[in-house]
Amino acid sequence: MGMIGRLFGVPERALPGPVAPGDVLAEAVDARLALGGREVLAGVSVAARAGEVLALVGPNGAGKSTLLAALAADLPLASGAVRVCGRAAGDWPPPELALRRAVLPQSATLSFPFPVEDVVRMGRAPWAGTRLEEDDDKVVREAMAATEVTAFAARPFSALSGGERARVALARVLAQRAPLLLLDEPTAALDLRHQELVLRICRERAAAGDAVVVVLHDLGLAAAYADRAVVLRSGTVAADGAPCDVFDAELLSGVYRQPIEVFPHPRTGKPLVTPVRGGD
Repeated sequence: MGMIGRLFGVPERALPGPVAPGDVLAEAVDARLALGGREVLAGVSVAARAGEVLALVGPNGAGKSTLLAALAADLPLASGAVRVCGRAAGDWPPPELALRRAVLPQSATLSFPFPVEDVVRMGRAPWAGTRLEEDDDKVVREAMAATEVTAFAARPFSALSGGERARVALARVLAQRAPLLLLDEPTAALDLRHQELVLRICRERAAAGDAVVVVLHDLGLAAAYADRAVVLRSGTVAADGAPCDVFDAELLSGVYRQPIEVFPHPRTGKPLVTPVRGGD
């Protein structure tokens, strides 16, 4: 047990066990959920597996963020089931759940001007009182380096730009070292370089054995980096599979209500997705 646990009597918690590639770390089964009187999830089933990047895509209001919150056990379902690491999501005590899944919300706000390094270190809170608490300094340094925020570690979080805050928030999630990462639009505030950086990090975490679920609006990023994509439409799954299989021009045009064309990248062969635009 770490120093904080010894000082304050924090009970020892069971640490996450090893996972094998392909293990289901989070799944929704016939998930139904209504918000504000509107059914946002209408019988969605999806699984996040160790070693994979799963992209949730679809138009505004399709249910992407709601599904992510349900998988995180942050929103209770009206019916259906969500399981995290093989256990009903609602059965996990919060301290145990925090060791197994890390969540990046759409926006990161703090009421106090904490230095960047302290914000990242908040990701280590679930490990307080465990034997891995001793890794805190190393893990925090690695997370800041991966997201390129080390240079402003001492700056107040409140003084950062939107894109810088987004990278610090991601560093906090990485520092949590949970085997399941749930990221809601992590590239929304980022420039081109850092969008690519974030998706490379997603691939690296999947290669290390984590399950990564990421909500994306950029279908090109999803096609380039995701192992699987779930296309959501009006709270239902319109397609689930490898991007090369489900990013179909007819399907996407119907889902987005916008003419879309899909063609292979001349070098990688992965799908390139673009709206049909006028011009000669």
